[in-house]
Amino acid sequence: MSETQEISVPQKVVIGVVLSFVIFLSIFGNVLVCVAVYTDRNLRKIGNLFVVSLAIADLFVACVVMTFALVNDLLGYWPFGERFCSTWIAFDVMCSTASIVNLCAISLDRYIHIKDPLRYGRWMTKRIVTCSIAAIWVLSALVSFLPIMLNLHLPYQKEVTTPDSTKKQQCALELSVVYAVVSSCISFFLPCCVMLAIYSRLYLYAKRHVESIKALVRPVTLGALEGDTSRPKKVAAPCHVSESKAATTVGIIVGTFLTCWVPFFCVNIAAAFCQGCIKDEVFKTLTWFGYTNSSFNPIIYSIFNQEFRDAFKRILTSRCRPCPSCCSQTCCCGDSSGFPPYSPYSCCSCCPLEK
Repeated sequence: MSETQEISVPQKVVIGVVLSFVIFLSIFGNVLVCVAVYTDRNLRKIGNLFVVSLAIADLFVACVVMTFALVNDLLGYWPFGERFCSTWIAFDVMCSTASIVNLCAISLDRYIHIKDPLRYGRWMTKRIVTCSIAAIWVLSALVSFLPIMLNLHLPYQKEVTTPDSTKKQQCALELSVVYAVVSSCISFFLPCCVMLAIYSRLYLYAKRHVESIKALVRPVTLGALEGDTSRPKKVAAPCHVSESKAATTVGIIVGTFLTCWVPFFCVNIAAAFCQGCIKDEVFKTLTWFGYTNSSFNPIIYSIFNQEFRDAFKRILTSRCRPCPSCCSQTCCCGDSSGFPPYSPYSCCSCCPLEK
């Protein structure tokens, strides 16, 4: 990559404020996702464990990767030492790998749920999902930390001279051709192909069964018992509608992820083959464009998923209130220790959730 150009103090302030907001939004949104799944019984589904795993990966990106990247980019050098530079880059690779593989798992989960709902409960048990998530993180750690421990990947650190002639170190992501190609294929391009193949099959399946889905929307004549033959209303099968919306949400998440990260991984490989061909400003911009994906998923959930939207509203506008008459227990205020035994945002196990 070519040398970076010095930016002015006002530019640094603007960049710092904007990127700090992105970091805050990512942390806040992904914590909200984890809390929503934990506290809302409508979201306590086996498949949503993959969503929590994805949110944790995005939290790592925000807390560990983006925070130190902001300091590095604003200062123009790396003040945290060479060893932590290696750890930081390893976390970067690990979190991006975990994100894409978690998205693959979410896509496969949706595909099985829609394609074969009767066998879904047999195939996607809590044990299988938990082991799958553990395997995802182990694979991500092996792809990132193992090559660094074996010196197969060493972050390039160059000394730059500041105006006061003090030599500083810079932590830059400059990779060998072999590592750039292999890691990009394992961490990104191969999982992307799998994910796109799953969604292609899901699309073809939905198209092939469109008439069957239409048949589930049956006309109901209002007032038939009273002899009223007024205009019919269509009542959709809620299960299929819900699963269709869930698949649409995952599709939007996958599309957003690809939009954010494809430019970076393409440039990353190009920079390995031709050092100096990619301007440092372009590389950093595309890197941050990829990082911002960590803040998009909670926004997508809140817009396109009714269950997450309702859970977010309950969390952000939660008030302590007694349970209705269906239950003699007070569920929403927690116990004397301050730790709620059930969901603090709904009437959880004793009463139906309010809609």
